[in-house]
Amino acid sequence: HVQLVESGGGSVRAGQSLRLSCEASGITNSQFCMAWFRQAPGKEREGIARIATGSGNTYYADSVKGRFTISQDNAKNTVYLQMDSLKSEDTALYACTLGPMAAYWGQGTQVTVS
Repeated sequence: HVQLVESGGGSVRAGQSLRLSCEASGITNSQFCMAWFRQAPGKEREGIARIATGSGNTYYADSVKGRFTISQDNAKNTVYLQMDSLKSEDTALYACTLGPMAAYWGQGTQVTVS
């Protein structure tokens, strides 16, 4: 069965960087869509970045555009989220998803920016 495992979260100061990883297993299709969502306490869940692993096409929410970069390593079935110039408002639980309708979710990794 499909599993997604995120890693790389932590606590950093504003202006610093973090890189999140999401490793997928149990995938039978070599071309798929993976995305990162985040949710802060008291706020709605927000889709912030998406990549089509076949074409490499990407999408970013305005809130992270120019600061975050989504990338992939197809050989490792892993998607990364490079987060630069972090702000306090980026504090949230970050989760990756698989599939165009986000059918599969990881458990999430906490990012705290102070």
